[in-house]
Amino acid sequence: MIKNYESFSQADGSANVDTEEEATTVLILPLLSSQGVPEPETASAPEAEPAQKPEPMQEQAPEPEMESKPVWMSEMALAYGPDTESAQEEPEPRPVWVPETEPMYEPDPEPTWAPEWASIQEPDPDPEPTLAPEPEPVQEQASEPKPPPPLPPQKLLGERLVARGKLDAMALERALRLYQDTPNEKFANLLITLGLVAPIDVAGALAEQYNVPLVRADQFPELPILEEKISTRFLHEAKVLPLHESEEELTLAMVDPGDAFTIGAFALATGKRIVSRAALPSEVEAALERLYGAGRSAVGQIVGDIGIETDEFGLNADVQQLKDLASEAPVIRLVSLIITNALSMRASDIHIEPFEDKLIVRYRIDGVLHEIESPPKRLSAAVISRVKIIANLDIAERRLPQDGRIRLRSQGKDIDLRVSTVPTMHGESVVMRILDKGGVALDFHKLGFSEKTLDRFLSALNQPNGILLVTGPTGSGKTTTLYTALDRLNNPDVKILTVEDPVEYQMPGINQIQVKPQIDLTFANALRSIVRQDPDIIMIGEIRDLETAQIAVQSALTGHLVLSTIHTNDAASSVNRLLDMGMEDYLLTSTVIGIQAQRLVRTLCEHCKEPYTVLPEMVDELGLRRLAPAWQRDITLWHAKGCKECANTGYMGRVCILEVLLMTDAVRSLVMRHAISGEIKEQAIADGMTTMYEDGLRKALAGVTTIEEVLRATRED
Repeated sequence: MIKNYESFSQADGSANVDTEEEATTVLILPLLSSQGVPEPETASAPEAEPAQKPEPMQEQAPEPEMESKPVWMSEMALAYGPDTESAQEEPEPRPVWVPETEPMYEPDPEPTWAPEWASIQEPDPDPEPTLAPEPEPVQEQASEPKPPPPLPPQKLLGERLVARGKLDAMALERALRLYQDTPNEKFANLLITLGLVAPIDVAGALAEQYNVPLVRADQFPELPILEEKISTRFLHEAKVLPLHESEEELTLAMVDPGDAFTIGAFALATGKRIVSRAALPSEVEAALERLYGAGRSAVGQIVGDIGIETDEFGLNADVQQLKDLASEAPVIRLVSLIITNALSMRASDIHIEPFEDKLIVRYRIDGVLHEIESPPKRLSAAVISRVKIIANLDIAERRLPQDGRIRLRSQGKDIDLRVSTVPTMHGESVVMRILDKGGVALDFHKLGFSEKTLDRFLSALNQPNGILLVTGPTGSGKTTTLYTALDRLNNPDVKILTVEDPVEYQMPGINQIQVKPQIDLTFANALRSIVRQDPDIIMIGEIRDLETAQIAVQSALTGHLVLSTIHTNDAASSVNRLLDMGMEDYLLTSTVIGIQAQRLVRTLCEHCKEPYTVLPEMVDELGLRRLAPAWQRDITLWHAKGCKECANTGYMGRVCILEVLLMTDAVRSLVMRHAISGEIKEQAIADGMTTMYEDGLRKALAGVTTIEEVLRATRED
């Protein structure tokens, strides 16, 4: 039966057989016994010891290697259990060499010993092919539900901003599509560049996403760190600023705190553990230039990239030269930087003024002009031409004034810039008025109305017809007050028409008309047409001449409520101004129902304002005792100190101080007698009017503003 038993004995040293008979007894009989085959009668059959030696094999399932199947099928069977279907379809096994499959996979709770040589098989000269069964357990495993893949960091950042209310879903989808076209651009930078989200909001979302704190400029180091180990170019490209270094770790301020490549590069270069912090791009770039650069600001870096040595493009330059110059990337970045800095500093106006030997850029912040770092004089034509191009003005016309408008989206808000150019001796002077649609608070209390003043104003505003005037100098917030009044009156059952020059804020539900004197669309001509539009409320941007005043009076007499502005110093002076225009006194007394005058004063910074006790002499001079509570012995006022939150000015924001004059019978009699403004003011105070000066003193005592601001705004009182 076995011809090469010697090779078997050599393969396994555990069995020594010398003859074929011994091989049969030792090797074959135990296998036959385990399969239930009767033992053949041989001479060695009476000897019980060899036959009883492998007796434990009767209770043990044969090893999987005994079946002539691929190894992977055996491993699969061990993992998933016996394949019953394939076992039933299996052909009848041979008595010795191919044992049945079913007992092979029966679980054995107790492991038993089996000799290693028991798995040795003799190759079959004519093996019967065995078909491999289908790996059904693998199919079941593949059909199991898999957890969804994690969101990419770009999508995760966008959804975090949407949840915070800093970004809408449609804008996120648009940004993601643009990001696919520009894979080299950071997604956070793309959101800031498109103006969809403010940099501070992006930095806050990144800090929350990567669970790291947000650091600001006041936490940056005073001296450079790793100046000799890390190249400055790499720091600028990666937008990373080393904050603190210890023996074991290095702390980094990063625009993208999840940048694994940059973190790995620093870890490799320093051999230390890297701790990341989130930071604003502008603050990191400014700190890098201050610590590792030549000390130049962002404007200085851009100017260094412009290769114009002299003012070769002056008044004699042709249009194509100006277009080419204004279209250069450094000039575009320079103008964008001027506008962006103005928005971040809460400026209301940008002034670009060319002089003989320099170009000056100034921001009006809280009503006060501040000069900032300006480009050199040689870039005057380039900067002004760039502003005129984006405002859709004629860059070839430099002899006449021009007006235009720039619409842009910055820091997640829609911004309008009203552009005005005027020719001067050394070039064109440009002023851009910043109109922040989202930054206007249409609320009377936020504007500075006290309860008493608001009640008097609303008593006139709620009249069905008449003229309500708001007066004050340019830049005193008159238009904002009128928009707040219109927002209160704006209902579906009311038709409102406005005539403005220009339309500063677009309001839903209100029909607004832009005055265009070039085509003879003036206030008077527009008013003649809108009266036939059946309006309930009419708002006139400004009463500038007698014709406009007469149409306003006629509209009020025919049952319309008319809101308008006029330029005078106080409420009482408005009556004399209208009489001087030529308006009849009887028409004035029968149509004007109220006049409000206002000024803007700067509000104190809540982070740094300091109180002080007023000297008795100043209390008497300013008249503070009558406004303070009777129990208060010492009068306390506040003064501005200055801190990083308010750019060391001590002020942040502005508020109105105002007075409301109602047209009472006593005031009407004075108007009919053409009394002077002083008499009218005294009568209005007797009727309960709070003057602007008194309103300012109350705000100074409350710590809203300083006494210096009140005196500056109401010095005529």
